Amino acid sequence: MCRHLAYIGEPVRVSDIYTAGDHSLVHQSYLPKDMRGGGVINADGYGVAWWSDGEASRYRSASPIWADRSGEAAMSSCRSHAVVAAVRSATVGMPLVETACAPFISRQWAFSHNGYVAQWPHSVVPLAGEIPLADLMTVDAPTDSAVLWAWVRHQLHNGRAASDVLTELTCRIGAEFPSSKLNFLLCDGHTITATTWGHSLSVRSDGATVLVASEPTDSSPQWRAVPDRHLVVATTSLVDVHPLACTPIEEPQI
Repeated sequence: MCRHLAYIGEPVRVSDIYTAGDHSLVHQSYLPKDMRGGGVINADGYGVAWWSDGEASRYRSASPIWADRSGEAAMSSCRSHAVVAAVRSATVGMPLVETACAPFISRQWAFSHNGYVAQWPHSVVPLAGEIPLADLMTVDAPTDSAVLWAWVRHQLHNGRAASDVLTELTCRIGAEFPSSKLNFLLCDGHTITATTWGHSLSVRSDGATVLVASEPTDSSPQWRAVPDRHLVVATTSLVDVHPLACTPIEEPQI
């Protein structure tokens, strides 16, 4: 598994978003509280995206977030009103390379996946068939998250709404492979769209800023947990949380 977060609000130092709080994203990288059986540490790299003039920029490293002094210095010199950051715990068998780290970006979009797709790679073959060949051949890394991002990017570039894209992606994979962990996070610098499917997510909003994170980054009572199999659409002024609009899915027999 991984841990990720997204922030929208007043312009701040980019590094402050993932270093602030007694359970910051940096803290979650080596001492997470709610991994749900998906490992005990998130040391396989990290990435940060921020926005300027409507476009997303990004920094990624294959080093643990706590060990990358160059990244800390670079992010301390950047300011933005929106930030997405993620620390990675690589799924067994997937490469430990910088390009496998979220967030993945294109134009105004940044995307992160906390989880895994069960029965990879066979499980994503139908989705892969819907991605333009050139996009498929140039995915960032041979991982489930990178292929899912290629599908999401194609849908967004065709003008589909972020909430519709993430709902379809989650419901399609979840229907056939319900043991998958499908917590997706998508941001365009103004709106955060996220899903829960098998993993943790919380939201904190005060009317001026909004933070969506795998785990609360501090002890503020404003945090509220997002139930499983839900969709979140959040801006600084409104947080909408409702069940994913999937066709009813039969629960696996235990």
